[in-house]
Amino acid sequence: MTTTTPSSIPLLYRLFFLYIEPVSALAGAYYAAFQPDAYIRDLSLPEARPALATPLSTQSTMVLLQLANLYLLFALNEHLVLSSTTSVKTWKRLLFGLLVADFGHLVSMAPLGMDVFWRVGDWNAMCWGSVGFVYAGASMRMAFLAGIGLEESGSRAGEKEKLD
Repeated sequence: MTTTTPSSIPLLYRLFFLYIEPVSALAGAYYAAFQPDAYIRDLSLPEARPALATPLSTQSTMVLLQLANLYLLFALNEHLVLSSTTSVKTWKRLLFGLLVADFGHLVSMAPLGMDVFWRVGDWNAMCWGSVGFVYAGASMRMAFLAGIGLEESGSRAGEKEKLD
């Protein structure tokens, strides 16, 4: 069994996963729930911005409220679960699930075309959140899962902790 201490999770990871990312997810939840027209309009590169029918259809509104709910769930799960433990095993398991979600989120942007993934100069705030920030979160998760910056401790020092 591996022993953990509060310092077993490096400060950079704690700041990003306990505060920065959950707050960002809450911002996405707010935007999707309370500014749905802007959320839809801004979710593309400039030349592809849709002309919106006003008001949004009932189904579009429902989908955005469901998305807002999932962003809220994401923020609460990440902050509440990770802040309740210093177990690297638990952190790795939760962050692996979120990494899968990162890739799913990026796939959801593919209908805009491959340009959306690299035309950084054309990104607005929504594209920065939906692509750029997802790149950052996925990179942080991959670094954590790879053990970058993590110290081995306890009776199995030198042996990598497994996801088993």
